[in-house]
Amino acid sequence: MIIGVISDTHGLIRDQALKALQGSDVIFHAGDVGSPEIIKTLEEIAPVYAVRGNTDRGIWAQSLSMTQMVDMGRKTFYVIHDLETLGIDPASAGVDVVIYGHSHIPKAERHRGILYFNPGSAGPRRFRLPVCLGKIKIAEEQLNTEWIDLK
Repeated sequence: MIIGVISDTHGLIRDQALKALQGSDVIFHAGDVGSPEIIKTLEEIAPVYAVRGNTDRGIWAQSLSMTQMVDMGRKTFYVIHDLETLGIDPASAGVDVVIYGHSHIPKAERHRGILYFNPGSAGPRRFRLPVCLGKIKIAEEQLNTEWIDLK
């Protein structure tokens, strides 16, 4: 199973991102989507689970949840925009992976057996941070992560 992970598009969906997400079984968008068209475009590739980020405002954004808990491939994913607002104990909730965005910094860390994964920012470049997205591949119960540079 291939999970495409994207965040902080801020209304910009690059052709490179769409190409990189091809073949994904599902796509998680960790907030700061920017417009409903982003989600519609991603849905042409695979089912999308998106959460609202701090810059997602307006009537369209009200339909986005602040968090999503999704079971995929015998793993449980918890999607949130800002990790600082995490209001659950992932271990107690049975979460295997926490997907988050907000910082625009790609990162993968494990704490107490839980993978915390930030795909970085796929939208407009911010400072000197990379423009990228991530993928998580589930094979034989193993979680393998990678980032794809979009520049």
